[in-house]
Amino acid sequence: MSKVRILVLTSSTGGGHDARADAFAEWCFQLYRHEVEVRIEQMLERSSVVNRTGVQLYNWIQRSVPGAHKLFFAVVELLSVINRRRVVFGRRYYVEVLQEFKPHLVLSVHDCLNRGYFPLARKVLGRDRVRCATYCGEFSGGWGYSRNWIEPTVDLYLSRTATANDFAVKCGIPRERSRVRGLLMQPHAHLDVFTPVERRAFLTRKLGLRADRFTVFLATGSNGAHNHFDMLPALVRHGDRMQAIVICGKNRQAYNELLHWRALHPEFNCYIEGFSEIVHRLMQVSDVIVTRGGTTTCAKALFFECPIVFNAFGGIMPQEQLTWKFFRNGAGCPKVENADEFAKLIDEWHANPAEYAGLRRRFLQLRTEEDPTVVIDELVSLANEVPNAHLTRHPFPPKTNGNGNGHGNGNGNGGPQRGAEEP
Repeated sequence: MSKVRILVLTSSTGGGHDARADAFAEWCFQLYRHEVEVRIEQMLERSSVVNRTGVQLYNWIQRSVPGAHKLFFAVVELLSVINRRRVVFGRRYYVEVLQEFKPHLVLSVHDCLNRGYFPLARKVLGRDRVRCATYCGEFSGGWGYSRNWIEPTVDLYLSRTATANDFAVKCGIPRERSRVRGLLMQPHAHLDVFTPVERRAFLTRKLGLRADRFTVFLATGSNGAHNHFDMLPALVRHGDRMQAIVICGKNRQAYNELLHWRALHPEFNCYIEGFSEIVHRLMQVSDVIVTRGGTTTCAKALFFECPIVFNAFGGIMPQEQLTWKFFRNGAGCPKVENADEFAKLIDEWHANPAEYAGLRRRFLQLRTEEDPTVVIDELVSLANEVPNAHLTRHPFPPKTNGNGNGHGNGNGNGGPQRGAEEP
């Protein structure tokens, strides 16, 4: 067996939790190879019918009636009481995984997989035989920050921003066990950063778009929920100066309909893709991204210097509210709730480009420098504290972000410095 074993608990409510789990596993392999074994478990889906049904309902609400998630969120918050001292739904499967894999570290990247799960891991494996950690991707605190994130016995609690970290401490996380770590993104995305020349070439040669036009990225999550057809007319009106990148997630019907729409609008430059594996590249060639408040997408947008317009069509979910609140307070990022509001925003930018320039300037001020390997080393080091974990080589020495204590505000991770375009 590998020297260090880490169990990652996640669930596919949206795509951000799984993205962070995958990124952690890939980083571990890049840095430690076979010295560290990572096992990712879709714990909610695989452990019980009740949990699986909840995940399906969450994703249906996100696609269809986001505003209704306020009630669903309130119901899910009851898990913080139900699982206060034990795991109720899915306990048997979780115990089987613990007994089979015998992890040195249990890492949760999902709100509903903390409370009860850490005490049960210690009960099954032995208090000194396992460590427990949480990586919370929320940007701020308040309504929408689930109490299910808060398991006070956690050995290490990682927050994305200082604002979110302060709220976690207020809710019961010991400050001495908390850290601020901004982004958990795939290694290839950190390395795949365009120079200005490469950016222009990708935009023109790969996507077939023009380098002299304002590029709007209409994004969606993996489940393909979108409002593209409501927003495209506003861009077409300014087709002499604007163009679009549009992705559809795993919504094949939307992709087919968009291809037909493009055929009917030959005067408008538009690149269309289904489920994209190069979102990080598309962000780098876009001037703004229109997206719901998914934490992973918004963190990447900040990293790649792509200002955000928040899509609140049909209402905004509590967790999305946390993200929008952070970017609204910090940069004045706008929120649009219908096609008319989006059209008004685009018209304003077209008439007064300084409005967009101000948004971009404030947005970039939220970014900070951070070494992406720091959080990986901290978690592996935590696992290596367990007596029967024997990592051959020691993890890399602790790194700081420039203020001497390894803490930062986690709002960005020192991404590409986008310079002026080549003439």
